[in-house]
Amino acid sequence: MAKNTSLYFRIVEGRNLPAKDVSGTSDPYCIVKVDNEVVARTATVWKNLNPFWGEEYTLHLPTGFHSLSFLVMDEDTIGHDDVIGKITLNKEAIGTQAKGIDSWLNLTKVDPDEEVQGEIHLSLELLKGIKKSTLRCQVIEARDVAPRDISGTSDPFARLLFKNHSAETSIIKKTRFPHWGETLELELEAEELREEGAILVEVWDWDMVGKNDFLGKVEIPFACLHRTPLLEDWFRLLPLGNNEVDTSGKLGALRLKVRLVEDRILPSMYYQPLIDLLVESVISPAEVEDSSSLTMLEDVTTIESRQDVAMTLVKIYLGQGLVVPFLDYLNTREVNNTTDPNTLFRSNSLASKAMEQFMKAVGMLYLHDVLKPIINRIFDERKYIELDPCKIDLNRTRRISFKGAVSEAEIRDSSVEMLQLYLTSIIESIVASVDQCPPVMRVAFKQLHKRVEEQFSEPENEDVKYLAISGFFFLRFFAPSILTPKLFHLRDQHADTRTSRTLLLLAKALQSVGNLGLQLGHGKEQWMAPLHPIILRSVASVKDFLDKLIDIDHDIVSSVPQRAVFMPSVTVKEGYLHKHKAEGPQLLSRFAFKKRYFWLTSETLSYAKTSDWQVRSSIPIQCVCAVERVDENAFQQQNVMQVITQDNDGQLHTMYIQCKNVNELNQWLSAIRKASIYNEHMLPSFHPGVHRSGKWTCCLQVDRAVTGCSRTHSAVTLGDWSDPLDPDVETQMIYKQLLHGKDALREKYLEMPEADLPSSNTERINSDIHSDGAECNVQLMKPGQCVAARLLAVIEDLQQAHATFQQKEKEDAACVILNP
Repeated sequence: MAKNTSLYFRIVEGRNLPAKDVSGTSDPYCIVKVDNEVVARTATVWKNLNPFWGEEYTLHLPTGFHSLSFLVMDEDTIGHDDVIGKITLNKEAIGTQAKGIDSWLNLTKVDPDEEVQGEIHLSLELLKGIKKSTLRCQVIEARDVAPRDISGTSDPFARLLFKNHSAETSIIKKTRFPHWGETLELELEAEELREEGAILVEVWDWDMVGKNDFLGKVEIPFACLHRTPLLEDWFRLLPLGNNEVDTSGKLGALRLKVRLVEDRILPSMYYQPLIDLLVESVISPAEVEDSSSLTMLEDVTTIESRQDVAMTLVKIYLGQGLVVPFLDYLNTREVNNTTDPNTLFRSNSLASKAMEQFMKAVGMLYLHDVLKPIINRIFDERKYIELDPCKIDLNRTRRISFKGAVSEAEIRDSSVEMLQLYLTSIIESIVASVDQCPPVMRVAFKQLHKRVEEQFSEPENEDVKYLAISGFFFLRFFAPSILTPKLFHLRDQHADTRTSRTLLLLAKALQSVGNLGLQLGHGKEQWMAPLHPIILRSVASVKDFLDKLIDIDHDIVSSVPQRAVFMPSVTVKEGYLHKHKAEGPQLLSRFAFKKRYFWLTSETLSYAKTSDWQVRSSIPIQCVCAVERVDENAFQQQNVMQVITQDNDGQLHTMYIQCKNVNELNQWLSAIRKASIYNEHMLPSFHPGVHRSGKWTCCLQVDRAVTGCSRTHSAVTLGDWSDPLDPDVETQMIYKQLLHGKDALREKYLEMPEADLPSSNTERINSDIHSDGAECNVQLMKPGQCVAARLLAVIEDLQQAHATFQQKEKEDAACVILNP
């Protein structure tokens, strides 16, 4: 039974941070580490001691993890950034919170003795004699120990301690992956064998000047050697454990949301009955008003989890090729149950959330094509724009004119001019994008248009069919991406205060466009009136665009597998990176990286000198066997990754690529790993260094073909819209939701009041046995009772399967303990 771990975390905001700059403020940002590996970096909030970030991430960690750390840093233009404080959450602390952590947590000081990482490979043996015994410890190697020297490496040695005895290995200089291969022995008296205690192995970084730096320790109870005479394994290096939690809040605090989801994934056959029920809901619905497995799922889904459930369902139906019937089913129910067209899709129903997540799943590349050039222009120009008289700041306008003071009227006029220019560009780009919009998205909107037109056919509701589509298209897709481009991967950084205000005003205007200008002049923001004419002029072109958008043959979607949305042959990621030039003599490693434009699809990773260069070099994705980070000291460069491929002769080849920042590095690592996730012959280990001057810079081994000194992380990816479809994982998530609501479903559909029960057998119409094995008595009872009975039977079968597999795991683990 496979295990799947997903970690969700949101860095909301900070408060009362200490001032690190001479100006009396700080420029804070957060670094997020999972087991001391940087997985994310927030934007910098300039000159602010109470910063707001609002950044969220999902990390898939199939192999599990030990701790999650948040470091708050102060960015400095010159010199190294200052450390403000740190919060560390261990896996157990997160896992014990069923609903996750959502609270303010105080920052603590960073203690070097607690900043340890890595593992050490040891073999311990107790050789018993008549008078004396020998404790023999073979210190084989260590990997990924913390860098303590300015070179980005350490000079590690190991020390064995028990009681008053100790022994040390030799020092291996300038490496984080030392190979000792040394045997340390301690002679013990007979009485010492009877005493309780622990064998301690410490790893230190040797320093010529000053005291040595602590790199970690391993504690092994001495009693283990009585039970197991020979003990060999990799052991995780642990901190000293002498840190004191600072509850005073002197370093400020962070508001964090963290949630850990750990699942055991059953074989596919166990999930098929649940998938069959979900499919049945949309391919052969009885009546729209009748209950189905989907409506029952919505009944037991909380508002907090509805977005996750919606995204999971979208993926399931994409994988089944039924996403359009799925959305049509939900939308039809929503439309038919709405009497006031003004409230249509205004709630956070499953239908609304499913449409919203569907657009993100299939339309992100389309969104980037339409908006990215305009968003980049707004960020680059960084104009001061303001319409609200209460917020106009004349001190910010000195750069606008050199002719003296600028009046509020001039600021408003220039702001209206720039906003009209930007808004026109956005609208023109959108209405010209019909052919760029994914066909499956257009067909879904066509079905929505049809259902709304059927329900609200009165002349006074002529615009409702347009508003239903534009409400999703403009208000829930384009406007939010303009407001926060970073969250939609349109930019690497959040906008500064000035640009953020421009984006907010544009998002407001585009929302009015999406509402077809029907609510103009009715709100409190009358200062937006100068934009009303351009908004009203755009209504006709928007309607024409929506008419063209839904003018598509429904069968066109059936001809293309919808699972290709998540693994398309089109480009899923592209941009300029720096590729290492492997050929020829290298004078300085920094000059060995050449700027190249990269494209990633599900089939190839290719690159060329520029984006419009005709000749491209390509690497088949099926040849990729590892995608990993490179140690900083390998090239004296940060944010370098390596793509390891295998040719037809079994030879390994490595391409080194540098990214501009850690977020871009993580995004490319994740994207290539997702594209190659189903490859065979993935490597279990790799070298985080390079082979130079006759040896590896990481482990100092001479043989170029020697086995890698660090474990690969091929299954560690960032969760986003491009996640590969995994029906078993997705169905497991739906099962957990249903399991939590099992009692509520039984109470609502199966436990009927006595007055409602049939009085005699004559009221029973017939009895059916369904393909999933659940018996269903069709009675004069509540609608949906038959479906509920089948659904509950499937839930109980899955629950029993999980229990059976878990019991087998316990039995297997017990066998390992008894037979080490």
